[in-house]
Amino acid sequence: MLTKPMYEILPVSYMTIGVTSLLMFDQDYAIASALVMFTLGAKIYNMRSQNRRTDPLKKRKSGTLPSSIYDASPFIYLLLATLVFKMSPSGIGPVIGISLMTYSLYILVRRASNRRHRLHASQEFNQY
Repeated sequence: MLTKPMYEILPVSYMTIGVTSLLMFDQDYAIASALVMFTLGAKIYNMRSQNRRTDPLKKRKSGTLPSSIYDASPFIYLLLATLVFKMSPSGIGPVIGISLMTYSLYILVRRASNRRHRLHASQEFNQY
């Protein structure tokens, strides 16, 4: 059994390993493995995030994007930033990469702050 801090950091570790591998290696199998590792880390992160939502379904706003694309959007931006860094390491590339990465992290921080709602006493009682 993993300790809670180790368990919580696993998806981020998977994505970090994927991004680092994507930046470091040029072999096709290494790039494919890095993409799989990144995708699985993002999927696990999304699954945990959705499971931790405490806001009622009726208060959630429906958007124009399908939920799968909406949930994956910060990770798509992060992956695009990594690819920009890899393909265009000079000129305007780093500026675009940093912008995409910053926006991705902004979305993730906003979503994380929306996953820590306070439950009413009646809802806390009904959970057990």
